[in-house]
Amino acid sequence: MAAAASGAVLAGMTVVGLPGTPAAPRVVEQAQSVVSASAPEFAVQQLLERRAEAIRAGDEAAFAATVDPQAPEAFRQRQLEWFRNLAAVPLAEWSYRLDATEPPVASGIWAPDVVLRYALAGVDGVPTQRSVEHSFVRRGDSWYVADDAGAHRWRGPWDFGPCHVVRTGNGLVIGHDREPVERVARQLDAVVRDVTGVWGPDWDQRVGVLIPASQEELRAMVGAEFAVDGIAAVAVADRVDTATRRVEGPRVVLNPRAAEELSDAALEVVLRHEITHIAARPYTVDGAPMWIREGFADYVGYRDTGLPPRDVAPALVRQLRTSGPPDQLPNSADFHQAGRRLDLAYQQSWSLVRHLVDRFGEQRVVHLYRRIAATDSPAEVEAALREETGLTTTQLTEDWATALPETFG
Repeated sequence: MAAAASGAVLAGMTVVGLPGTPAAPRVVEQAQSVVSASAPEFAVQQLLERRAEAIRAGDEAAFAATVDPQAPEAFRQRQLEWFRNLAAVPLAEWSYRLDATEPPVASGIWAPDVVLRYALAGVDGVPTQRSVEHSFVRRGDSWYVADDAGAHRWRGPWDFGPCHVVRTGNGLVIGHDREPVERVARQLDAVVRDVTGVWGPDWDQRVGVLIPASQEELRAMVGAEFAVDGIAAVAVADRVDTATRRVEGPRVVLNPRAAEELSDAALEVVLRHEITHIAARPYTVDGAPMWIREGFADYVGYRDTGLPPRDVAPALVRQLRTSGPPDQLPNSADFHQAGRRLDLAYQQSWSLVRHLVDRFGEQRVVHLYRRIAATDSPAEVEAALREETGLTTTQLTEDWATALPETFG
């Protein structure tokens, strides 16, 4: 548990009744043919708009009409399966933008850059954007989706199979197997309340939780930088702007093994930990000290469990017995280790934040987090610590080390 790391339309037009001779509609159709043939960007953008509209409306026939009618049947079937997988997911927004830099080749095949803009209903306060890979083909004067299997394309849960979705008062849980999805959904609202009780109400208080069904899907959800075998869950986001407090695409992604093997109590700890990261993300820069980021998340995770400290931090207990208290705060490099060294870094950080709460109170530590996590400058970290607690880093380390033996008996 302590290693829960924190740390995506057919070209055409509606012919409106026009006054004049019967030839008028034919003139419009001819003009459209000229536009379609001479401006592929316009035609493909219209195709994408119709495709997005079909997805939002759940119109399978309209969606199927955007797929190349001459494509292999296997591809056409995969497209329909993808549409049905996505249809179960509540969407507040789904649209495409063509970002063309190169013209189509003479053969009528084109693979321009396409940007997907989407938002999960009831979760995303702002939409997020992801690059998607499609190739398009011209058949006569119309363009169609011909392929979507780019080597680097982004994939969502709907790319991996039928989605089972449960909405709660404070979020959305998306997975493929009913039991783990509903298990997490039963805990989600209470966990959000627990996090809000510590952090405060100034965050969205809405969370999207993804439960992959395989390690391949987990890697697709969290990125290649995480050693997915060693984590219970990850909090991720597509884009973060701490200056404006804007976070796009925040998600909690559970390791499917953890979702199956953790007890209910342990799962609650993991969810509180990761949802704390979601709540604090608008204030947290990537280079902020890991001891405050992970220690604070673990503090919230274990806060109301009633577990004695020695059960929460067995690796730290071993350190105290074999080599005595730590002589420095955990550094960021410690969180890129594996096994017991990683466990020790988390447990030291948890005990350090717990010590700060014991000395200065929970709300002072929340305020301290907001200041320290907002910077990657050691000098600014030192100034914030001194102004909020009256202690230097050296004094805090000594104070914490002195209290550890008593804390752990």
